[in-house]
Amino acid sequence: MTNALIAKARKKYHASLLQSVLTVNSQGVPSNADKDSKLSVRIAKGIAEILESEAGERLAGQTSGSEFEAINAEFIRDTFLALNHIRPGYWEIKKIGNRKRMAIAGFEQYAHLTALDEASKNNPELAAALGNDYTITPDIIIVQNLLQDDELNRDDLMVDLDVSRRAAIRAINGGKPLLHASISSKWTIRSDRSQNSRSEALNLIRNRKGHLPHIVVVTAEPLPSRLASIALGTGDIDCVYHFALDELKQSVEMANAEDALELLNIMIDGKRLKDISDLPLDLAI
Repeated sequence: MTNALIAKARKKYHASLLQSVLTVNSQGVPSNADKDSKLSVRIAKGIAEILESEAGERLAGQTSGSEFEAINAEFIRDTFLALNHIRPGYWEIKKIGNRKRMAIAGFEQYAHLTALDEASKNNPELAAALGNDYTITPDIIIVQNLLQDDELNRDDLMVDLDVSRRAAIRAINGGKPLLHASISSKWTIRSDRSQNSRSEALNLIRNRKGHLPHIVVVTAEPLPSRLASIALGTGDIDCVYHFALDELKQSVEMANAEDALELLNIMIDGKRLKDISDLPLDLAI
């Protein structure tokens, strides 16, 4: 048994899912499967069996999604925060959800959206022209808090009051915390919902002022074809991370689904689909 921190965190992560959202109902349908797709059920059941899932009833979709977000956030806390020796900083991992429409404006790269929102409230024509393109509600975020001059000057006198007066990371300049990563949690992927993550990613790209945060998706979707709808292509999402990629590949192989396996390998070899255990190290870049 491995003693690696990320390996232990991955095992804890799966245990948390098995105790809550990852269940198999009395008809043998796992909670992340599409009951109308035999291949989806077969693959998802294989993953569940590998992870030693116990039978239970499917939770309501909204509850499942919220719980999945919370467990993903906990995994990131357990792993990414332990990498402070290679990615120093004052970090916070927060679960936002979709209830705070303008939460994104609390960060330096998107602070200007507050003024845009206020202007659109008083101008119907502007509101109609803008639509919702500037509203972004990530599920989970990683925040990089600003540095005091004492920290910046810890090893040498790096800054004084005459230089670096517009640098975003410097607290004395009066800016807001930096958005380091936006993490979308999708328990499953359906054709309509997969586009929400892409739209949100494009809004993060278009509306930023300054450094672009990491933009990733974490999912438990079992069907490679549906994973491909969001994983393939470049320009918006950095990468898609599967909650159990090794188990997914093993289950697809057991299902003798050659086309699905070929598509899965294309995504993996193309570095568009990775395992949840890869996420903390990628976030440290």
